[in-house]
This record gives sequence, structure tokens and C-alpha cells, in this order.
Amino acid sequence: MIKATINHFKNHVSGFTITGHADAGEYGQDIVCSAVSVLSITTVNGLQEVAGVDVDVDSDDENGGYLSIKVPVLNDSRKSLQSDAILSTFENGMRDIADSYEKYIKLQVK
Repeated sequence: MIKATINHFKNHVSGFTITGHADAGEYGQDIVCSAVSVLSITTVNGLQEVAGVDVDVDSDDENGGYLSIKVPVLNDSRKSLQSDAILSTFENGMRDIADSYEKYIKLQVK
């Protein structure tokens, strides 16, 4: 099962951690794992490349099944607005995946 935690600080998503594997299908055929992977990696790329935010990323590149990011407090209003939009979209996507595949993913919002 995938366990995802989305953290908030002062009404902003401040980071997230994703652990585990969905085991909803064979390796390479697991649509739940693929959806979570694409959404989370796209979010990190958007924060770094679109918003220009230097996020703290920790992942297990060899074994997979672990990704954690922390977003710094942003003083630049443009970066903050872009970061909020990207992270809110991530949270909405994760809620949709968790609602549709509750047997394979547990989402916690703090």
C-alpha cells in the first residue's frame, strides 16, 4: 500500500512524503503506482523548473517507494503563488487517486 502524507503550514502545502508500493498490478502495469509517481515527480519538476523554488528532495532512487519534499518559506510573492498552485493541484490529484483506489493508497493531510 502507498502511504502519502501532505503537510500544511499556515494554509500552504509545505511538503509531502510518499512511501510504499500500491501492488495494484505487476511491475510496469501498476496504474496506481504510475499515477502517484507521475503526479509527484511532475510536482517536484514544476516547483523547481516553473516556480524556481529550491525544494529539499529526499528519495530512494535505487529501490523506489520513497519520496519526501519540503518547501521552504517563500518571501517572493510570485514564487509563493506559483508554488501554492502547483502544490494544491498535487493535493487535489492525490485526493482523486486515493478516492478512486482506496484499497491501494492511504492519504493523510496534516
